[in-house]
Amino acid sequence: MKKILPALLALLCAPPQSGAAAQPAGVECIVPSKPGGAMDLTCKLAQQGLNGLPGRPAGAMHISYLPGGIGAVAWHSLVSQRRAEPNTLVVFSGGSLLNLAQGKFGRATAGDVRWVAALGADYGMIAVRADSPYKTLGDLVAALRKQPDKVLVGVSGTIGSQDWLKIALVAKAAGVDPKVLRFVALEGGGEAFTAMHANHVQVVSGDASEATLYSAGGNTRVLAVLSERRLPGVLANVPTAREQGIDVVWPIIRGVWMGPQVAEGDYRKWVATFDRVLATPEFAQSRAAYGLYPFSLTGEALAAYVKKAVDDYGRRASELGLVR
Repeated sequence: MKKILPALLALLCAPPQSGAAAQPAGVECIVPSKPGGAMDLTCKLAQQGLNGLPGRPAGAMHISYLPGGIGAVAWHSLVSQRRAEPNTLVVFSGGSLLNLAQGKFGRATAGDVRWVAALGADYGMIAVRADSPYKTLGDLVAALRKQPDKVLVGVSGTIGSQDWLKIALVAKAAGVDPKVLRFVALEGGGEAFTAMHANHVQVVSGDASEATLYSAGGNTRVLAVLSERRLPGVLANVPTAREQGIDVVWPIIRGVWMGPQVAEGDYRKWVATFDRVLATPEFAQSRAAYGLYPFSLTGEALAAYVKKAVDDYGRRASELGLVR
């Protein structure tokens, strides 16, 4: 694991491909954010899984980046202009579904695209720099109670985004009004960690998979994971928020979708391909190394899960007054 993580971090920090000459022919996986975050990681996991199948040459999938609107730009690009591309996959997360539920993709619905595969599960987490005065989640909560205007929290997205909701729920559970918190909206988890390490923000509300990578360098301290129990692997010694008296759990699904007019035969081939990928022990090992946890659904089963999740997120967002 110690040898794998630095290599993965270097891979995530590699510059994005740009221009036709830099993109080999074949399958495209679109990251709807800037390089370096969990969305990027999900594309790389899909790439590794596909390249590991017998008969698929290495490099058969290339990765491109289409940030903007926390997924909205990529969504509208595929739905309006690239509806039938048979070899284009777009990464999504629970945050994408939350944005969809809140109307941040316009009038889009879960039925507007074709859901291919869920590759794994992730969890929320709260992190600070390794030299931060906040040693525990309790220390951070105490600071937020005393002087919330002195603590800048970096989140991927704006008010109402998944990362905003994580820290807002933590604050609310601790008796702190989320409205008094100060947030810096960033485009992706990689940008949030970069801002924290440059001391532009003091806290990152993000994902455990991102923390798995960025804590490998020794410059990040994870205060809490938002899971039911402690996570295995690199973050095994990090207590849950529940252990520290804050009852907040935030699971995150990660996967890929395709355009709405992809031919049925092409869609079925992709579902079958990911069924093969998800069944291999090599993929299970890669998923664990990327800081993700088992969660596998494809095709109609995934589409049904997504519809229910969007409906659930919509109800939750309405209760918080976040739906447009």
